[in-house]
Amino acid sequence: MKHKIVGALVIFLSFAGSWAWRDYQGALTNPAVTGEQVIVDIEKGDSLDGISKKLVAQNLPIKPFWFKVIAFLGKTYKKIKTGEYELKPGLTVPEILDQFVQGKTKQYSITFPEGWNINEILQEVAINPHLEHQLATTDSENLMAQLGIDERRPATAFASGSWQAAEGLFFPDTYFFEKHMSDVSLLRRAYDKMQLVLQQEWLNKAGNLPFKSPYEALILASIVEKETGDKTERPLIAGVFIRRLQHDMLLQTDPTVIYGMGNKFHGNIGSGDLKVATPYNTYVNKGLPPTPIAMPGRDAIYAALHPDNSDNLYFVARGDGSHVFSSSLKDHNLAVNTYQRKKSD
Repeated sequence: MKHKIVGALVIFLSFAGSWAWRDYQGALTNPAVTGEQVIVDIEKGDSLDGISKKLVAQNLPIKPFWFKVIAFLGKTYKKIKTGEYELKPGLTVPEILDQFVQGKTKQYSITFPEGWNINEILQEVAINPHLEHQLATTDSENLMAQLGIDERRPATAFASGSWQAAEGLFFPDTYFFEKHMSDVSLLRRAYDKMQLVLQQEWLNKAGNLPFKSPYEALILASIVEKETGDKTERPLIAGVFIRRLQHDMLLQTDPTVIYGMGNKFHGNIGSGDLKVATPYNTYVNKGLPPTPIAMPGRDAIYAALHPDNSDNLYFVARGDGSHVFSSSLKDHNLAVNTYQRKKSD
C-alpha cells in the first residue's frame, strides 16, 4: 500500500511539474495583449502585484503569479519606470516588462504653429488635458519669472508694457510629452529650442546687417513670418525691411499695426488705424517694434539673417498670396494701383 501511495505521489508531482512548466512557457511566449491596444498607468509606489492587477483589470489574459515570477527571474522588478504605457496587440509578458523597464511611455503632442502669438500659445497649453497645469496664470506678464527665465533686454524693449515680454521667445513646433508633464516644463522646452535655433542662425548670418543682437533679428523674423507664408518670398521681404532700416525709412508693415491694436482689431485696418500711436505702429515709429509680434519659424529667422541682395524698398500683395516688389516709389504706386484696384473691383 505504501508503495502505491509513493508511486501515485510521484506521478502526481510529475504531472503537476509538467503542467506548471507548460503553463510557465505559455506565460512567456503567448501574447498577453490579444485584442485592441490598452493603456496602463504605472504610478509611483505601485508594486508588482499592483501592476499585474492593473493589467488583469484591462482584461488581459495575464496570470499574476507568472507575471511576478517572470519579473523576478528577469531581474526587471526593480527597474520598472512610472508612466502611462500604450500596450499594443501581440506583446508578451517579457515584452511588456521590457517596455516598462525602458520607460517607453505613451506620448502626447501639442503643436504651436508658426506665426502664433503668446496668447494663442498659452490658450492652447491651458486647454490641453494631458499637461499638468502649474502656471499660476495664463497672463504672460509674469510668465518668464514662472519659467525661471531671466531675459535681459534693452530698456526700450518693453516700453509698451511687460505683457509682451514673452512674445516670440518660443519655437513653433510639435512637441511630444508624457502625461502629467507640466506646462512649465513644456514651455521651457519651447523657449530653449528657440534660443538654440536663433543662436545657430546668428552664428551663420550674412554681413552688414542692422542688428545689434539676435533678439533684434528675432523681431524682424516675426514680421517676415506674418507678412508671408511663402518660403521663397521671405528673403525678399526681409531684404526690403532691412534696406528700409538702413535708409532710416519707416517699415510701414501692417502686421505690426494689427499687433499693436490688440483686441481692437476685428479683421480689417483702416487709414485711421495707421495713424494711431502705439509702440508697434511702424507707420508712425521708425525702426523695429519693441518686441517680436509672433513666433517665427526657422525659415523666417534664416531669411532675416540672409536677405536678398536686390535694391527693392517696397512690396504689395497681389491678392493670391504672392507680392510685387519694387525699387522705386513710382513703380510701387503703379503696382498698388493695379492690385488694389483689382482687389476692390
